[in-house]
Amino acid sequence: MRPRIDPRWQQVLARDARADGLFVYAVRSTGIYCRPSCAARRPRAEYVSFHADGAAARAAGFRPCLRCHPDARGQGPGAGGQGEAARRRQFRAATGLPPREWAAAARDEKVRRSLRQGRSVTEAFYEAGFNSSGRFYAAADRALGMLPVRFQRGGAGASIAFACGTSSLGTVLAAESERGVCAILLGDDAGELEAELRRQFPQASLAAGGAAMERRLRQVIALVEAPAAAHALPLDLRGTAFERRVWRALRRVPAGARLSYGELARRLGMPGGARAVARACARNRLAVAVPCHRVVRGDGELAGYRWGVERKRTLLAREQQG
Repeated sequence: MRPRIDPRWQQVLARDARADGLFVYAVRSTGIYCRPSCAARRPRAEYVSFHADGAAARAAGFRPCLRCHPDARGQGPGAGGQGEAARRRQFRAATGLPPREWAAAARDEKVRRSLRQGRSVTEAFYEAGFNSSGRFYAAADRALGMLPVRFQRGGAGASIAFACGTSSLGTVLAAESERGVCAILLGDDAGELEAELRRQFPQASLAAGGAAMERRLRQVIALVEAPAAAHALPLDLRGTAFERRVWRALRRVPAGARLSYGELARRLGMPGGARAVARACARNRLAVAVPCHRVVRGDGELAGYRWGVERKRTLLAREQQG
């Protein structure tokens, strides 16, 4: 994220002491890192980078501010004891992620943006705060979903195999990348589902699969027919850090159970986040394998299923039966 739209930048501008202990910010023009509440003159946004803590900032080559002493414990309401725990709970409630996970997601986004802008892989990982190429490549799969050079080319060259078949819920399209099943789409027309797949992966090389993909399709259709059954499909979950967190939580909802968007948001530690959870459910492209059909409205009514409410009703009924 750019500093001007990053929520942490707004906290720096406000010198928000509640953010102390959640992150530090570093200024490239001075080589110094500070706590968010530091009273020093505000830097220009383009010179600022954010780090999970002082150790990360030092590893990136910055030194601590002598004015706010960002590594000192017991200073500021966000440091130590119950104050820090409360700040972390507030942060999680606001963003849906723990501070360290949120910081990692912001760093990943910075890498993606830099690569899209044409910067070299080395420039991208240093600008994002990785202090070594080893750490960057270890995180590249999570951050990019592919090799950095391939991402730099807009995903061109990524190979996705797909196959379509028929189930009792209509047409099923299954697609698989090098990392696992990346799409399970339900509909009425194979051509429309293929067009949707191309919209979802515009830079990838799509090809109708052979015998291996046909076997994978049979596994997917079996899951659609028996959604309560356990499965061992390898999944390629592509989305933001928050979306992936929602999808992982959905996979822990047992077959036959139903919960509201609000309840799922509370389980994620963000009461009041029902709409954000609903948006993440709507962006799920792995029908049944990521069981967003198990989430209903607060009044228990079925609504908001990407592949149609009647399919949602049928899936839930099948889970109740078996």
